Amino acid sequence: MWLFFLLAACTAMGLSCARVCRAAAAAAHPPRVAPGPAAGPQEGDRDPELTVYETAYLSGGPRRIAEVALVSMAQQRRLLLAHTGWATVVVPVGRDAFELATLAAIGDGGQRRIPAVRGELAAADEVRKLADRLVASGLALPDGARKSLGDAVRQLKGALLLVAAAAAAAVWMAPSGTDDGLLLAWFALPVILGTATWSLARGELRPYANWATTAGERLLRRVVSEEPPDGPGRAGGRAGSRRHPAPGRPSPAPVPSLLSLAVHGPAALADPALRAALHSSGA
Repeated sequence: MWLFFLLAACTAMGLSCARVCRAAAAAAHPPRVAPGPAAGPQEGDRDPELTVYETAYLSGGPRRIAEVALVSMAQQRRLLLAHTGWATVVVPVGRDAFELATLAAIGDGGQRRIPAVRGELAAADEVRKLADRLVASGLALPDGARKSLGDAVRQLKGALLLVAAAAAAAVWMAPSGTDDGLLLAWFALPVILGTATWSLARGELRPYANWATTAGERLLRRVVSEEPPDGPGRAGGRAGSRRHPAPGRPSPAPVPSLLSLAVHGPAALADPALRAALHSSGA
């Protein structure tokens, strides 16, 4: 009887590992998406540099873009981000489409909770257009690829729990005199396979695989290695650069530490007040 449990455990684990590998391969080489009217430059003719907003999306998705826009305006004293979690407009001027969307998300009242602003800004049309451009350029993963990868990893975790349950059931139903150690050793094989696959997935698919393709990750690594501490708004530019963004691709103002925020999130901010504001619930 215990062989039935072993077979079920091995089958579930094998299918789960195969799904993770297939999803990872699909994420590394996603199908090209036909560009729409607003898709912008393609992989062969695009400016090889990234804006800070594009860097933010490839590193942390739409929420990271929202955080970059909020902090950019706060560091230029056009927005006040309180540690209690409220955003207050000081100067109602937006210098690019994302800052204008931020002001629209705050509303006419001039004050709103930061989580609500961040959520609405993350779903704004400008963010979706930027995501579509990056997907069409082969730098960002399509929504389907991200979902498939996440579902595959969750299935693998479930398979590990199934193997543990099957091993316990096999020990309980094994005939008297059965060597429990030998029986559990057989069940250790699918556990080792699943654990190894999970470890490889965590190591290979981080830190950007939720959003960036392999090409996007390479570009992000180059951006991080080349950007000076107080570099220009274009994340991939060098100090003193005077390049202008391509039409339709806004470039944020040069704000210190903004690139670190785009790549690493709020934890990278040197200002503890800003970190507290972005982490606050605003309740």
